[in-house]
Amino acid sequence: MSQSLTATTSPFGYDTPSDETTITTGDDVQTILDALTDADCRTILEALNEDAAYLTASELSERCDVPLSTTYRKIEKLTDAGMLDEKLRIRRSGKHTSEYGHRVDDVQISVEADSGIELLLSHPSA
Repeated sequence: MSQSLTATTSPFGYDTPSDETTITTGDDVQTILDALTDADCRTILEALNEDAAYLTASELSERCDVPLSTTYRKIEKLTDAGMLDEKLRIRRSGKHTSEYGHRVDDVQISVEADSGIELLLSHPSA
């Protein structure tokens, strides 16, 4: 039987995803858009959406039919973009591993005349 402990926070300043976050900083907007335009990143997000579970990199690699080394790079890209939550899966054997789940349920893009591109991230309920 495995147990999980929360291990990380978002690079965009929200520790407990509960409501919505607005991203307006150009670099942060670009980081998120880069992740969303990456086909492997989208495949990982879709796989995590299928059953709303936390999955390890190995489980994601197998489910998405993406090489494990690529999966790790894409997980890092999605985590840097604040789109994945990472938890530690504790095992009695001592072989603990990270597992990943959605940190964002929805992304809305707006183009504002005065502030440029704005992203509204909706977070899953705790």
